[in-house]
Amino acid sequence: MMRRLFVFGLIGLTLGFAAPGDVAAKPSRAAATYKLLPHRPGETDVYVLSFGLWGPQSVFESEAKGAAQVLEAQLDAKGRSIVRSNTKRRSDATPERLFHAAESVAGVLDPDEDIAVLVLTSHGAPEGIGLIAGRTAGIMPPKVVGELLDATGARYRILIVSACYSGTFANALADDRTLVMTAASADRPSFGCRDGAKWTYFGDAFFNKALREEPRLDTAFETAKKLVTLRENREGFEPSNPQIAGGAAVLARLAAR
Repeated sequence: MMRRLFVFGLIGLTLGFAAPGDVAAKPSRAAATYKLLPHRPGETDVYVLSFGLWGPQSVFESEAKGAAQVLEAQLDAKGRSIVRSNTKRRSDATPERLFHAAESVAGVLDPDEDIAVLVLTSHGAPEGIGLIAGRTAGIMPPKVVGELLDATGARYRILIVSACYSGTFANALADDRTLVMTAASADRPSFGCRDGAKWTYFGDAFFNKALREEPRLDTAFETAKKLVTLRENREGFEPSNPQIAGGAAVLARLAAR
């Protein structure tokens, strides 16, 4: 069987996950369990995938749930979201399940009209974003996250990554139809990844504060960046320098709704 290599730089392990092609070739029994509202003709619908990837710390499950709730409210995505997280006891956001969820979105959205939003929250490394689901551990690099976005079938996409060094995703994946927002630049850590916390610093600033007040994503991001920088300066941390890139066509589509 073909295998995709995920390099887990944070703990020095190299492990293989099933390749997305292998996942797509198998019956998507998990996909059938996701009940998503269909595309509304004449409307630009938003579909949200929100994943907490790092099982050992509860903050990522909390942030994935909270992010989805705010996005549902601000982007009229109620009934069009899938939220899955890994925890100390559950492995609900394995690589296979991430792709099953994306395939579920692809089955209901209009690829030329609708927008897919992918939220990933976890620890990060310069190579990508970390995933721990039980005994499965590795790094999802930008190439694989790009394939996950592609699996939604949407031409208009939004990627929000809350992790250290997450600017690597903005560098690799942003384009006119892909808006990328990250908690840090490619060479900086981000902060607030504490077990028992509800939000990371970026998640609190962007989802919990700025986006609740301002539904325009780029405007909310700029407010959140200021809030994060003020907090980091106050607590003596080197600024994480959150990034926003691409997405001009996506923002125009949202503004026209």
